[in-house]
Amino acid sequence: MWWIIWIAIILLAAWLVGMFNGLVVLKNRVNEAASDIDVQLKRRHDLIPNLVNTVQGYATHERELFEKVTQARSNAIAAESGDFKQKAAAENALTSTLRSLFAVAENYPDLKANQNFLALQEELSDTENKIMSARRFYNTNVRDYNIRREVFPTNLFVQMFNFARREQFELEDIKERELPEVKF
Repeated sequence: MWWIIWIAIILLAAWLVGMFNGLVVLKNRVNEAASDIDVQLKRRHDLIPNLVNTVQGYATHERELFEKVTQARSNAIAAESGDFKQKAAAENALTSTLRSLFAVAENYPDLKANQNFLALQEELSDTENKIMSARRFYNTNVRDYNIRREVFPTNLFVQMFNFARREQFELEDIKERELPEVKF
């Protein structure tokens, strides 16, 4: 009779360990995916000064626009890495100013033919695609993690083990879902 109780206790303990380990794996995947987004955003942020300097050589009277791009870049870099709503808002503002920068660049045919500008334009386009992929990968992992922590009976233990809900990295405005136009 006692052996049945011991078997039940052992099975319950094994289930709890399996549940805990499964949540740890999913949480680490979310953290890894968030790190992938940060790497691509840093790549994007590093490209912007070169892009601004190249355009600035041709469009010297657009000082206010260059200041807006620089400020948006600074805000995006300063956005707290754990707060994806704040980071998404800062990145959306940066994307908007980059659109303005490319719109201004369209008015300068010599700039559109500049090899350095074309290379930076291609690199930024590639980076935007990588950011989109990293964001999609992150959101998939967040979805899986949140589902696992919300299903019964796991949801009874997540607070005890401190597995907090994670937020998706979403763009708020439908217009912001579009990549910046970088083709001339």
